Amino acid sequence: MLTAFVNINSFSQVRVSFDVVSAETGSEEGAPVGPGPNPISPEMKELVWGAGSFIVFLILMRLFLVPKVRKGMASRYESIQADHEYASATRAGAQADVARYESAVAEIRSEAARRLETARQTLDKERSEKVAQVNAQIASRRAAAEAEVAAARAAAQGQIVSAVDAVTSRATQIAVGVSPDAAIVSRAVQQAMEGSRS
Repeated sequence: MLTAFVNINSFSQVRVSFDVVSAETGSEEGAPVGPGPNPISPEMKELVWGAGSFIVFLILMRLFLVPKVRKGMASRYESIQADHEYASATRAGAQADVARYESAVAEIRSEAARRLETARQTLDKERSEKVAQVNAQIASRRAAAEAEVAAARAAAQGQIVSAVDAVTSRATQIAVGVSPDAAIVSRAVQQAMEGSRS
């Protein structure tokens, strides 16, 4: 047994004295002391209690906890597998929808191109028909105008010829003093006019 006595004489000196007394013999310091228990090594009853607790815990784990953990792991695995299969089915459905959408878009585009080509051909046909009609109208109007011009020219030419005949006859009569033959004057005027036209 260790006892300490502190004697305070003053503030600067502290005196401590230790008395060592053996717990087994009760003798003072210097007496032989026997070997005591080892503080590190466990006692037999502690080993028994530890082993018994371990065995009970092992049995509880084996009978109750491990099956629950396995069941939870199995249900978790099944849930993950079901989610994976659902995701795969959803992905396959989405890919099928995309394929259907793309085929529908391609079909609509081809239909639109076909309709556009048909409309273009129809418009080209109608345009060519309209152009042909307008050209026919223009040709008929041109022919009518040329006929009118020719008729007006013929009418004017007849008037011009008769006027030139009259002027020529009068001028010849004045110059010569004799009235010329009308057939000769008419032939000379026509030859002069045809020569001036060519």
